[in-house]
Amino acid sequence: MTTAQQETLSSPLSPVMIETKGIIKSFGTLQVLKGIDLTIRKGEIVAIAGPSGAGKTTLLQIIGTLDSPDAGQLTINNTSVRAMNDKQLSAFRNRNIGFVFQFHQLLPEFTALENVMIPALIARESSSSAEKRAKELLDFMNLSDRMSHKPAQLSGGEKQRVAVARALINNPAVILADEPSGSLDTENKEGLHTLFFDLREKMNQTFVIVTHDEQLAAHTDRLIHLRDGVIVG
Repeated sequence: MTTAQQETLSSPLSPVMIETKGIIKSFGTLQVLKGIDLTIRKGEIVAIAGPSGAGKTTLLQIIGTLDSPDAGQLTINNTSVRAMNDKQLSAFRNRNIGFVFQFHQLLPEFTALENVMIPALIARESSSSAEKRAKELLDFMNLSDRMSHKPAQLSGGEKQRVAVARALINNPAVILADEPSGSLDTENKEGLHTLFFDLREKMNQTFVIVTHDEQLAAHTDRLIHLRDGVIVG
């Protein structure tokens, strides 16, 4: 991390990007999250780690508005999301949150370029505007020569970079990644980790990453440990 980045992250003027207060979530009689208070500032790369069943993915899904807490407050980019209906949440999610999953979740019938364009088209961007932005992102990912290839024609590392480009297409406030390097070999893991930090440096992008990858977790700005539904350590 550069000195300028350290100053940005430590500055009280760095805006809060995500804030949770008292997040509680149960599935039946099992309480998975037991009052999570968390603040993440713009430009931070934060890892969430912990044993299986600790509540990591559940917390990420709630932050991503894919699931709702039983109690507590969630604010993303100065917007409280708890009062939104499903249609409002869908539109907010599309515009403000990018997702990167372990197994890419690319649509096999579409090319890399088309996969990246999809969230922009859902947001009612013109086809020409979406295509221009998607090409710029794929070029940034060093995938200019792979734009017309379908997922089956791409390597694991290439598919994950396409997924990151798709997550960025709508200039989201935050990118949420669930085990993003879990299906990659060592070389591609290192490339993906470098890419995240390049995106923070060049775009001031905020990342929240659920991971078991100790190498990735060790290099993030902050590591949050969950155990039995609470933040520890």
